[in-house]
Formats: sequence, C-alpha cells, structure tokens
Amino acid sequence: MTLTKLNFITGNKNKLSEVRAILGNVIEVDSQEVDVPEIQGTIEEIAKEKARRAAEAINGPALTEDTALEFHALKGLPGPYIKSFFMALGHEGLNKMLDGFEDRTAEAVCTFAFCRGPGEEPLIFQGRTEGAIVRPRGPTNFGWDPIFEYDGKTTYAEMEKEAKNKISHRYKALVKLQQWLSEGQQ
Repeated sequence: MTLTKLNFITGNKNKLSEVRAILGNVIEVDSQEVDVPEIQGTIEEIAKEKARRAAEAINGPALTEDTALEFHALKGLPGPYIKSFFMALGHEGLNKMLDGFEDRTAEAVCTFAFCRGPGEEPLIFQGRTEGAIVRPRGPTNFGWDPIFEYDGKTTYAEMEKEAKNKISHRYKALVKLQQWLSEGQQ
C-alpha cells in the first residue's frame, strides 16, 4: 500500500504548518482533530498509544506527533509532560525550575508515530535537538519556543520559520518519516 496522503491528527495549527512546510513537496498532509487521551509513560509508549487510538478513532491510517522537552539537570523532566508543565507554569516558571542548577541544557524531542489502521503496530520516527533553557526571547505564540536556545545565540522563537524548519527536532523526525515514505513504506 503506497501512501498518497497522511492524516495528521492535530489541533495545533503551528505544528500543522511546520509539517506541511517540511513534507509538503513529498506527500499531501491532511489534518484531523481527534480527542485522544494521553497515557503516562515513556515518550515512545505515549506516541505509540496515541497513534493506535487515533487510527481506531478515524478507522484508518493516522500520523500523530508528541513533543517533549527534557531538562538534563532534572534527568529528563518535564519530558513528554511539557505541555502540562508549560500550561501550569509558563515560560518564567519553566526557567525557575532550573534556577538552582548550573546545568541549563535541554533536549527538544519530537516523536511522530504512524499507524496504518486499527490493530496495526505503530512506527516511530524521532528527532532530537540539543539546546539550553533561557529567559524568554522572541514571539510567544508557539509554546516553549521562546525559552529554547538552539545554538547558544538564538531561541526557536527568534528564528525565521524556514531556518527553524531546517534544524528543529520536528524537522529531524520528519526527515526520518520522509525517508521511510521514499523507501516505499516497508
């Protein structure tokens, strides 16, 4: 079965925009918003279960995405729970979590999971980008982008979209997905 279109399960227009910008010339990316409960577990366990449930909900192939932000000083926390931490604490609160530590390094992790349909085992495509947690800089319209500094100079929020889409954790995961698609989805 050769895929001609991906059903990306998301309600986040920023994520959809980035995925379409990176994959748009390779495959058509459609979007559906499905309320899928998120389990607790590792990044990979959460991603696979989300893809399984999404495929069941739409009764067909589903692509899901999970983002994590791992603070090295906190041994990987908040990790896959970054959305809840961010909603509760905001940019300044996330920074304050690291104020007692010298190590402010972090890793942005993006995990796409693709499930061919109900009952199928999801495949994982993961990308990671090293950086550091800094005080917020740049536009505040896309999650924790203003506090993740990529190169020791620039936060994700300060970067042009095209530049971010060439180095980000999401880009790295999508390159792996793109490679799988080009190999005929074995």
